[in-house]
Amino acid sequence: MLKTQLKKNFDKKDYQRGASSFKLLLWYFTSVVFIRSGIIPFSSIIVFILRLFGARIGKDVRIKPGIYVHYPWKLNIGNHSWLAECRIENLAEVIIGDNVCVSQQAMLLTGNHDYKSVNFDLITKPIVLEEGAWVGANATVCPGLTVKSHAVLTVGSTATKDLEAYSIYQGNPAVKVKERLIAG
Repeated sequence: MLKTQLKKNFDKKDYQRGASSFKLLLWYFTSVVFIRSGIIPFSSIIVFILRLFGARIGKDVRIKPGIYVHYPWKLNIGNHSWLAECRIENLAEVIIGDNVCVSQQAMLLTGNHDYKSVNFDLITKPIVLEEGAWVGANATVCPGLTVKSHAVLTVGSTATKDLEAYSIYQGNPAVKVKERLIAG
């Protein structure tokens, strides 16, 4: 029986960072000092810094201090969205639509490893959160998923498959528990 071999020669083509080593280093220190530390309490300044590093962010977006964004140049956020102190591990693109809420300690995870491969190869897939979606506190969205329009992933749940529009999901793995009705 074969065993995994983690001492593989690292090939940059296998892991598309999308930026120079200098930009990566500059982003790392900027993120640690100004964003993840919470030293800047103003959303508008955090949005400005993320845009400076290539994030595409719409109008009236609120981003709380303490957020972790792996690669801002692979982040696209629509208008009027709210991101709390969450973790965006965006090795692939993360697209967040209009009026989306990503709550405290939620994780958007675009990368994983192929456990069947002897080299434990990295696999990356984008995540899409469509308009009106809500990812609850401490919830996880796995690589390659779409959280469709106005779907809800409840507190502490883990999405391992696409979430249907106007539906509420709960558990690990998350299953649909009911329809989301929005009163107007």
